[in-house]
Amino acid sequence: MPAVVVSNPVNGDSKEFEAKITIYVVLCAIVAATGGLMFGYDIGISGGVTSMDDFLEKFFPAVYVRKHQVKENNYCKYDNQRLQLFTSSLYLAALVSSFVASKCCSRFGRRPTMQAASLFFLVGVVLNAAAQDLYMLIIGRILLGIGVGFANQSIPLFLSEIAPVTVRGALNILFQLDVTIGIFVANVVNYFTSNLHPNGWRLSLGLAGVPALILCLGSLAIAETPTSLIERGKLHEGLAMLRKIRGTDDVHREYDDLVSACEAARAVTRPFRNLAKRRSRPQLVIAIAMQVFQQFTGINAIMFYAPVLFQTVGFKSDASLLSSVIMGTVNVVSTLASVLLVDRAGRRALLLEACAQMFVSQVVIGSLLAAKLGDTNALDRGVAWSVVVLVCVYVSSFAWSWGPLGWLIPSETFPLETRTAGFAFAVSANMLFTFLIAQAFLSMMCKMRAGIFFFFAGWIVVMAAFVVFLLPETKGVPIDEMVERVWKKHPYWKRFMEEEEKNESGNGNEV
Repeated sequence: MPAVVVSNPVNGDSKEFEAKITIYVVLCAIVAATGGLMFGYDIGISGGVTSMDDFLEKFFPAVYVRKHQVKENNYCKYDNQRLQLFTSSLYLAALVSSFVASKCCSRFGRRPTMQAASLFFLVGVVLNAAAQDLYMLIIGRILLGIGVGFANQSIPLFLSEIAPVTVRGALNILFQLDVTIGIFVANVVNYFTSNLHPNGWRLSLGLAGVPALILCLGSLAIAETPTSLIERGKLHEGLAMLRKIRGTDDVHREYDDLVSACEAARAVTRPFRNLAKRRSRPQLVIAIAMQVFQQFTGINAIMFYAPVLFQTVGFKSDASLLSSVIMGTVNVVSTLASVLLVDRAGRRALLLEACAQMFVSQVVIGSLLAAKLGDTNALDRGVAWSVVVLVCVYVSSFAWSWGPLGWLIPSETFPLETRTAGFAFAVSANMLFTFLIAQAFLSMMCKMRAGIFFFFAGWIVVMAAFVVFLLPETKGVPIDEMVERVWKKHPYWKRFMEEEEKNESGNGNEV
């Protein structure tokens, strides 16, 4: 493949990093990104399983009875805290485990952390598929959550660190692409297993082990990142790996930058405390805000409970699962569009366009439901399918913007000395708010009814303002040059860098 020369003007110096987009890097990225299949499959499978009668009758009999009471309130059929805990417990476990995964990433490397993720996930899958009671089910979900926490901590970092700067966005979005493929596959599986009585739900949950097994075996064949090797003192191995993944021997400038960044990182004995310094504030705020806003788009509420939502608006069980398959297809295709556009159009343009599209679709969905769906009636068929189309419009905009960029931007903005610690906060923020939304959505829908869509639309307005005023463009900027070329030049965030430099009195980066 042709060489890509990256020019890095920093403080008047001109640096050029030569890199080829090698087959080996693409293969490493594909294997690592299969961790997204685990995450996506679980997001898609939980909503379908919780709408299956066999599953509800065994673990949530009160919900099963309520579901089949024809006069039961449309918006409250599935309002059950234990049912929501089945979905949300995974994300609470992922929240806690992400901080442990951060330590593992730094001490042992990105690749072993991915391997640990797959093993935790496999054990959780076995417990879920064989579950005989609710406790066994929840313990399995917790182990799945630990696997998700480890995977979501290590994989975006791995992808950002091995990618040439010109395609860093596209390679990193492979993770989110696999998330969407996982959701799509889960929806297809649920569609067919819903008619396999009485244990179709066991097959749905058990097949989650397939992507985990792919990641476990595939990670044995891929490389550790040069950054991680150099960070752990393996300089010669790091140089050799950098040459291998860049496809050229002329890597000394990039290697010297990595060594300098690693030396600065080693001087930081307490990276989590270092995040409290003012110069770390911009990256930390951006990373956490991206995760919080990603959840307040309402996407996971829809993804987790899509079959439930479609049943609420009048579809039968099979039709609601089929609608979820259609939605999953749109999700995958739209994420592919992000792979093609992110390194051309830039991050900010995609985010802002998506805010407009999501806002309009949420408002129209809320208006239709408020006008047409009462407590006990079903929507007319035409209106119901209009809701499906609008949900697909909404999902498509999320899939090429806040979905992949919510992971890409935090993974590329932190300097090395706080990278794993900072990204741990990003992952934990994502999991915390995913947990809160998953735990609360069905209850919110019961209390707010159609107003829940206006609630999320209001947050989208806040998100758009955040992008306009506080989010810098990071397209085409080498990952270890963000401070000089992004944060020190941003109209608002540069003051944090300048004040920190003035306050420091020869203490360097020590904490």
